[in-house]
Amino acid sequence: MKDFIPKRVFFEPQALDYPLGQEMYERFRQMDIPIKLTGSHNRVTGIPGNSTQEAFREAKQTLVVGVRKSADFVTCKPSAHYQLPLNTSCPGMCEYCYLATTLGKKPYIRVYVNIEDILARAKRYMEERAPAITIFEGAAVSDPIPTEHLTGLLRRTIAFFGEQPWGRFRFVTKFTDVASLLSVKHAGHTRFRFSINATSVLQQFEHGTPGLLERVAAARDVARAGYPLGFILAPVFKFPDWQQQYQAVIALLQQEMTKVAVAPDLTFEIITHRFTKRAKNNILDLYPHTQLPLDETERMFKYGQFGYGKYVYPKEEQKELKDFLTEELQRRFPAAAIEYFV
Repeated sequence: MKDFIPKRVFFEPQALDYPLGQEMYERFRQMDIPIKLTGSHNRVTGIPGNSTQEAFREAKQTLVVGVRKSADFVTCKPSAHYQLPLNTSCPGMCEYCYLATTLGKKPYIRVYVNIEDILARAKRYMEERAPAITIFEGAAVSDPIPTEHLTGLLRRTIAFFGEQPWGRFRFVTKFTDVASLLSVKHAGHTRFRFSINATSVLQQFEHGTPGLLERVAAARDVARAGYPLGFILAPVFKFPDWQQQYQAVIALLQQEMTKVAVAPDLTFEIITHRFTKRAKNNILDLYPHTQLPLDETERMFKYGQFGYGKYVYPKEEQKELKDFLTEELQRRFPAAAIEYFV
């Protein structure tokens, strides 16, 4: 896929006080991309669109360069202790995206240029918990790969964690532009994960993202670079031939990963499909013809870690999904760890 190039860029004035902000401003100016100032990266006006769908598409082509002001990090169960706030949103347009709950109908893409402050705060968290290892998640509210060629935030963060005895970094992506990260001295302290799914899910619901084979090819490159590697199977749906489709994905993954000479340190995470009432309403506005299963009567209501309720598969269906996928993964990847199923 082509590199993400924003259609328009907004800068918080404070962002220009940082070297990365100045560098990005000059780069976009030379690229002749329209630049405006905004008082806050949290409240951006001026994104065009005569309909909800058009405004959504325009937001996905809008980059906001800001300063992360909150000193504290949000917790991040079950994948890590804390979120590491490098950016927000992504240019992909996945119909089921859980960020429809929090980012709403104009999920413009944000990057934070005060990386020195962010990493310094992460180091304080590590020192507070040492000698226990503190794990940070870099993709809780974003996919950080599409903007990496513009910011270098991941490269810098991976190198930072490579020098931290008590810290570990992890992030997940659907994108494949990983070349700039392969030479970073990571010391095995960053786990690089790829989101995968059944072919019908990718084709029907994941718009503007690379295909499965492209993601797995990028994962092989990452494994050859010595990174600990993971795959997130998410969101898992229960549809008529779900067993056959997910079995095919896991078999293909096994086949492709055998092409890596050295067996990588491999993990799996499984997340079943869930949605909130607000996400459902936003999704139906953005994708009025969606085929996503959004019938509350077929789900169980459950409160999440951030205090709002969501609709998940009933317990017996969760168990069926868990038993099948766990068995398949353990059969084909006996040395890998399944970190969690939710």
